[in-house]
Amino acid sequence: MEMDVWNHLINGFATAGTPANLMWAFVGCALGTATGVLPGIGPATAVAMLLPITAKVDATASMIFFAGIYYGAMYGGSTTSILLNTPSNSSSMVTAMEGNKMAKSGRAGAALATSAIGSFIAGTFATVVVTLFAPMLARYAVQLGPPEYFMLMLLAFTTVSAVLGQSTLRGLVALFIGLGIGLVGMDQITGQARYTGGVPELLDGINIVLVAVGLFAVAEAMHVVLFEGKQIRHEHKLTRVTMSRADWRRSIPAWIRGTAIGAPFGCIPAGGTEIPTFLSYAVEKNLAKGSNREEFGTVGAIEGVAGPEAANNATVTTAMIPLLTLGIPVSNTTAVMLGAFQNYGIQPGPQLFTNSAALVWALIASLYIGNVMLLVLNLPLVGLWVKLLKIPRPRLYAGILIFSTVGAYGMRQSMFDLFMLYGIGVLGLVMRRFNIPSAPVVVAMILGPLAEAQLRNAMSIGEGSAMVFLQRPVSVIMIFVVIGVLVLPRILKKRGVVL
Repeated sequence: MEMDVWNHLINGFATAGTPANLMWAFVGCALGTATGVLPGIGPATAVAMLLPITAKVDATASMIFFAGIYYGAMYGGSTTSILLNTPSNSSSMVTAMEGNKMAKSGRAGAALATSAIGSFIAGTFATVVVTLFAPMLARYAVQLGPPEYFMLMLLAFTTVSAVLGQSTLRGLVALFIGLGIGLVGMDQITGQARYTGGVPELLDGINIVLVAVGLFAVAEAMHVVLFEGKQIRHEHKLTRVTMSRADWRRSIPAWIRGTAIGAPFGCIPAGGTEIPTFLSYAVEKNLAKGSNREEFGTVGAIEGVAGPEAANNATVTTAMIPLLTLGIPVSNTTAVMLGAFQNYGIQPGPQLFTNSAALVWALIASLYIGNVMLLVLNLPLVGLWVKLLKIPRPRLYAGILIFSTVGAYGMRQSMFDLFMLYGIGVLGLVMRRFNIPSAPVVVAMILGPLAEAQLRNAMSIGEGSAMVFLQRPVSVIMIFVVIGVLVLPRILKKRGVVL
């Protein structure tokens, strides 16, 4: 089996190592880092904005490109967190706590260096985990039938709804919006039109690209224009990007612990990098002694940057496992990437490793290449990323709107698509005002039709009886996990346990 994995990986490197694919990987990493650096533009927005290129570019190249953006943004997010105390995504919030204090006390270089090196170590280790465990999980997943798959998707719905919103109720509202959008179009079995309102453009369903770009890019730009006033920016002097011997001594154990905490979390289809990064921070703070402990919350402790950054990147990378093997996205970015796969007619899941082996292994090989590229990019180019932050926000968001509009129109040259894009943008804006998360909408829209098909198949296996879900051990376990996800937080809250 190891030899098989090894051979596949070598073939993957041969595909990912072609000049064209290396170029796409480099552009993806650079663009990802830039979007991570620019506050407000997360990887989901960047990938969503660039989704229309899937119509023109080879499948393998575009997946390598999107993967580059995906983990490049995680690297870039730490730069603004440290220098400007403006986290570009939720996972960078913890880095900002100690990293910005280090920057204020003249140690920005050491903070940025530990962040870049920690991300590289964690990302590389997590990629090894993906290489070894993803094919194993895929082989097991092939044995799952429709009842298990339906319950697995139900678990994805509940975890994403419960984890990614301020409350379970808001998460579930977003989920049902997504499921409703997913129902529009032709019925998979009968071929009858559903919820199209007699509009011929809706017969094929609502395009995932429109929904992703509308909810993330257009809604973000509208929100900034309408509700965010002028922001005063504080800049801190950038010191040399070096680490002292003491910094190395303190960082290495924190990197290892952060990686060990983050890697398992990514494998669980429950979403979110917030839990492992906060957990890593808590561990580092509790383990620190003497003068090192006193640095937390005052001048900035380097362990408080190294541990959470490693945990974040390990989680982000291992999140590829549920995406590739089960077809379940665990974050908004992986949800948008799932949409990109589907644009090529590729359905991630257990069959992916056999049906599209060349693409998958090229993608995994590109994770190794991308990690090295990002380290090389991030250490010398920190000064450049800081200059990017000086772009006036109005121009930045005007550019996003132009890109989004041109991209959406370019797919089918349809005015209807533009109306749809801005309609979804307004929906995204309303959702933001009521703190309803966007990710469950995209996840539900993509997985909803698949869950419907699996439910129908399961019911036909059970000859119309729902008891079929209680006759399979895996399906029963999933039912209990789903109930646990919905009920446990409430019980703990009532008992005064803060999650």
